[in-house]
Amino acid sequence: MSAESGSPKGTTRAATPRARTRRAPTSRLSVGFILAKRFTLCAFANFVDVLRLAADEGDRSRPILCNWSILSDTMEPMTSSCGVAVQPMERLGDPRRFDYIVVVGGLIDETPTLDPAYNRFLHDAADAGVPLVGICTGSFLLHQAGLLDGYRCCVSWFHHVDFLEQFEGLNPVTDQIFVVDRDRLTCSGGVSSAHLAAYLVDKHVGQAQASKSLHIMIIDDLLQADKPQPGITLDFKTRDPLVLRTLLLMQQSIDTPMSIKEISRRLGHSKRQIERHFRSALGTSPQAAFLSIRLSLAHHLITTSDKTIAQIALDCGFCDSSHFSRTFRGRFGTTPHLLRVGGAETSPDHVSEQQE
Repeated sequence: MSAESGSPKGTTRAATPRARTRRAPTSRLSVGFILAKRFTLCAFANFVDVLRLAADEGDRSRPILCNWSILSDTMEPMTSSCGVAVQPMERLGDPRRFDYIVVVGGLIDETPTLDPAYNRFLHDAADAGVPLVGICTGSFLLHQAGLLDGYRCCVSWFHHVDFLEQFEGLNPVTDQIFVVDRDRLTCSGGVSSAHLAAYLVDKHVGQAQASKSLHIMIIDDLLQADKPQPGITLDFKTRDPLVLRTLLLMQQSIDTPMSIKEISRRLGHSKRQIERHFRSALGTSPQAAFLSIRLSLAHHLITTSDKTIAQIALDCGFCDSSHFSRTFRGRFGTTPHLLRVGGAETSPDHVSEQQE
């Protein structure tokens, strides 16, 4: 079944006795979960809570309009990355009893692959036309199982470099909160898993139930797939692993900028080596790239937040507001104050003559 089709595989699954015994007569959305070792509890909890709240009136939690089950090959408890263990509800069985199979990933270094039984189950699901969902690093696991070839997939900007290193030739999407590509759905984890679950509830149960779930969870209205991830997206396009690692460290230290010397020490490369890679891959220096990232974030905060200019300067690593204003004007052709009050039209694409 295509995730973009109008309804679940209705007649196919309804024709099987097992499907009728597993699904409540009024259920419109049925989801099976596979939890990776050391799975991310937040991503799983957000997804399943949207289903829970949409399934019944108020927050009574009865699985009426939606139902869900945690699947296992061994029925042993699965321990999350934070140490909380979750008990599976039933064995793998026939994947056709579900509308979607959701794989919740965990810590990259501790979940290299799924056990063979889960890979067989996922392949059976794909062969039967059951859409597969990758949550957080679940997209890694789906690809390792050979189930993302030819599909676009959403990856957290935080794990973009890891994905490129492990899966050469793929083009992960890191500037959206989730991606729907036919019968593969992937999201970056965290709160985005709630929005992906709400997307499915909206599609199969109704918009009112999707909105109700998010409102009870104190989450804003349902966001569409193309909503940018709240992390900082990279303006620089490159596949150079060293450059990508450097840019990621820069993103993570914007409020207290590290020197290129410190970054090179952390990465185990020389400063000159990093500079050569930046010149080759991006045609600029790492110092200029870091300044561009900080100023782009400042531009975004000025136009979208209520923070004071002084606070934005601090958040972007400028301890001197006057220096921040001069640097900002050199990049965008206007001051932070004029941009906020609407006194000048500008764009992050404006680049000053002085890049350094």
